[in-house]
Amino acid sequence: METRWDCGGFFCIYTSRGQTGGKPTVVIPSCCVALCVSLPAPSNVSISSFNLEHTLRFLPGLETPPDARFTVHILRLRRKTWRPVTACLELRAGQTCDLTYVFKDLSDPCRARVQAFTSTQTSNWAVSERFTPLSDTVLGPPDVSLSGCGNCLLLHITLPMKAPTQLKQLYRRVVLHVRRSRDGAQFDLSLTYNEENKISYLQQGVEYCVSVSVTSLTNYNCVASPPRCAFTSPPRPTSSPHILHSLLAALCASAFLLVGLLVCASRLSFSIRRQSLQRTLSHVLQWRKGRTAPAAASDGMSSLQQHREDSADCLLPAPPSSCPNAVQWH
Repeated sequence: METRWDCGGFFCIYTSRGQTGGKPTVVIPSCCVALCVSLPAPSNVSISSFNLEHTLRFLPGLETPPDARFTVHILRLRRKTWRPVTACLELRAGQTCDLTYVFKDLSDPCRARVQAFTSTQTSNWAVSERFTPLSDTVLGPPDVSLSGCGNCLLLHITLPMKAPTQLKQLYRRVVLHVRRSRDGAQFDLSLTYNEENKISYLQQGVEYCVSVSVTSLTNYNCVASPPRCAFTSPPRPTSSPHILHSLLAALCASAFLLVGLLVCASRLSFSIRRQSLQRTLSHVLQWRKGRTAPAAASDGMSSLQQHREDSADCLLPAPPSSCPNAVQWH
């Protein structure tokens, strides 16, 4: 009599040949003995999801032979039936299994399991944790652009490139983190999801940086976008670095020009003063020479006049007492 022997997914056939002491004699072929030696089971079976792109990962068990392959099954908890994943029936160690298009119903919880096998051996199944695509996926940052509108900012949001179109159906609200670049003042804002949003009541001519994250009704696993910065309106000209640099350059040039003018003016003034001093000295010398000559002439005239007066006095008749030697007339 032949009987099937179930051994880890493989079936061996053994034969009962008669009885020994009232018990049947079981003969198991040597190939069946080899088949029933199981491989190490895989470990760390997990499903990760980003923007509804689902990926299964696992690690081979210790001492798993290099020629081992791995097969993947999924279980939808509502149907309670394991089904193989066609694209992941013969994976090698280190490969992953893409489950993006396997999960049709995003709200249906599921599990995955992985088994190692060779041509003669199999391992036990390693099962993942429960996974619900709708609530367990991580909502990545959308593509964001920012522009100014006076005292406000216009925010444009689009789906990331290569993201599934059904991702947009999950978006319900956008959370904005706004930061003013000048002094670091910041605030958060939660708005209903729209492809275009307005951030109002901001200062004009001031730069703000905005990072965006999206949430759904059942999923708050989100990643914020990198900050995007823009001015609410063109900044004032005085705040422009180029204008400041131009003003500084003009001031420096004016300072150098003023110093040069002062130096030239001082040299010119010194030269004029020197010439004026020379002329003054010349006039003084000439005046002194002119005054000395008339004085000498005046002294000569005085001496001559005195001599003449003395001579005239002697020629005039004098009183008797004044000329004792004179001839007296009788």
